[in-house]
Amino acid sequence: MAGRTFDAWAIGDRLAHEIRRTVTETDNLLFTVMTHNPQPLHLDAEAAKESEFGRILVNGTFTFALMVGLSVGDTTLGTLIANLGYDGLVMPKPVFIGDTLRAESEVVALKESRSRPNAGIVSFRHELLNQRDEVVCRCLRMALLRKA
Repeated sequence: MAGRTFDAWAIGDRLAHEIRRTVTETDNLLFTVMTHNPQPLHLDAEAAKESEFGRILVNGTFTFALMVGLSVGDTTLGTLIANLGYDGLVMPKPVFIGDTLRAESEVVALKESRSRPNAGIVSFRHELLNQRDEVVCRCLRMALLRKA
């Protein structure tokens, strides 16, 4: 399913996105290095071993980006004008190398654009869940979408 236009959404629409992703050591390492994040919890196995987690913790900004990325094909692919913002970002559980993650989305608000008659704002609540069905990331995304 490709992204939908503003008119095709209704409050309460829910999607379980089909694509899943198992996080690898390479994913975490490359993302952490590319974003210049020197946090030892993401890069140093010995330091991470001494932490309360006992092992390397996956970079939270990777986790967030993956959640949004897994949702795009079903929500905004080809219909997005702009992402207007993200709100209420939380990461209630840690993500570790080897976790398999999946995303779910729900439409929580719809708003006509005042400045663009050909567009509207869809607010999605995105959740990322691990293989134990624990929510590891959640946020609200406001997306400006084209109308049909």
